[in-house]
Amino acid sequence: MKVTSVCPNCGHVGYPKTRVKGSILIELILWIMFIIPGVIYSIWRLTTKAKVCPMCAASCMIPASTPKGRELVAKYGATITNEKI
Repeated sequence: MKVTSVCPNCGHVGYPKTRVKGSILIELILWIMFIIPGVIYSIWRLTTKAKVCPMCAASCMIPASTPKGRELVAKYGATITNEKI
Protein backbone atom coordinates (compact mmCIF):
# COMPACT_ATOMS: atom_id res chain seq x y z
CA MET A 1 0.00 0.00 0.00
CA LYS A 2 1.36 3.40 -0.95
CA VAL A 3 1.56 6.12 1.68
CA THR A 4 0.75 9.74 1.01
CA SER A 5 3.90 11.80 1.43
CA VAL A 6 4.83 15.46 1.62
CA CYS A 7 7.85 17.10 0.01
CA PRO A 8 9.70 19.56 2.26
CA ASN A 9 11.21 21.29 -0.81
CA CYS A 10 8.10 22.24 -2.77
CA GLY A 11 5.22 21.30 -0.45
CA HIS A 12 3.68 18.75 -2.81
CA VAL A 13 1.40 16.28 -1.03
CA GLY A 14 0.86 13.03 -2.90
CA TYR A 15 2.44 9.77 -3.84
CA PRO A 16 6.18 9.58 -4.59
CA LYS A 17 7.39 8.48 -8.00
CA THR A 18 10.07 5.82 -8.51
CA ARG A 19 13.14 7.08 -10.34
CA VAL A 20 16.03 4.99 -11.65
CA LYS A 21 19.48 6.53 -12.08
CA GLY A 22 21.37 6.16 -15.33
CA SER A 23 20.26 5.99 -18.94
CA ILE A 24 18.41 3.27 -20.80
CA LEU A 25 20.27 4.25 -23.98
CA ILE A 26 23.68 3.69 -22.38
CA GLU A 27 22.43 0.42 -20.95
CA LEU A 28 21.34 -0.80 -24.40
CA ILE A 29 24.65 0.23 -25.98
CA LEU A 30 26.62 -1.59 -23.28
CA TRP A 31 24.48 -4.72 -23.73
CA ILE A 32 24.94 -4.67 -27.51
CA MET A 33 28.67 -4.00 -27.51
CA PHE A 34 29.92 -5.56 -24.27
CA ILE A 35 27.98 -8.16 -22.29
CA ILE A 36 29.80 -7.92 -18.92
CA PRO A 37 29.67 -4.09 -18.59
CA GLY A 38 26.01 -4.27 -19.64
CA VAL A 39 25.24 -6.67 -16.79
CA ILE A 40 27.13 -4.53 -14.27
CA TYR A 41 25.39 -1.35 -15.45
CA SER A 42 21.98 -3.03 -15.33
CA ILE A 43 22.57 -4.26 -11.77
CA TRP A 44 23.72 -0.78 -10.74
CA ARG A 45 20.58 0.79 -12.23
CA LEU A 46 18.31 -1.70 -10.47
CA THR A 47 19.93 -1.03 -7.09
CA THR A 48 19.73 2.79 -7.35
CA LYS A 49 15.95 3.15 -7.46
CA ALA A 50 14.67 5.98 -5.30
CA LYS A 51 11.29 7.45 -4.40
CA VAL A 52 11.22 11.09 -5.52
CA CYS A 53 8.75 13.96 -5.55
CA PRO A 54 6.84 14.02 -8.87
CA MET A 55 6.93 17.84 -8.92
CA CYS A 56 10.54 18.75 -8.08
CA ALA A 57 12.34 15.35 -8.20
CA ALA A 58 13.73 15.75 -4.65
CA SER A 59 14.43 12.45 -2.92
CA CYS A 60 13.46 13.65 0.55
CA MET A 61 9.68 13.02 0.66
CA ILE A 62 8.37 12.36 4.16
CA PRO A 63 5.35 10.13 4.93
CA ALA A 64 2.41 12.33 5.92
CA SER A 65 1.56 9.99 8.80
CA THR A 66 4.71 10.92 10.73
CA PRO A 67 4.87 13.89 13.15
CA LYS A 68 7.16 15.86 10.80
CA GLY A 69 4.89 14.99 7.85
CA ARG A 70 1.78 16.23 9.68
CA GLU A 71 3.65 19.44 10.56
CA LEU A 72 4.58 20.04 6.91
CA VAL A 73 1.03 19.29 5.71
CA ALA A 74 -0.31 21.86 8.18
CA LYS A 75 2.37 24.36 7.11
CA TYR A 76 1.49 24.07 3.41
CA GLY A 77 -2.27 23.96 4.09
CA ALA A 78 -2.89 20.72 2.22
CA THR A 79 -5.55 18.13 2.92
CA ILE A 80 -4.86 14.40 2.89
CA THR A 81 -7.25 11.88 1.43
CA ASN A 82 -6.92 8.11 1.42
CA GLU A 83 -7.65 7.66 -2.27
CA LYS A 84 -4.95 7.65 -4.91
CA ILE A 85 -4.85 10.67 -7.20
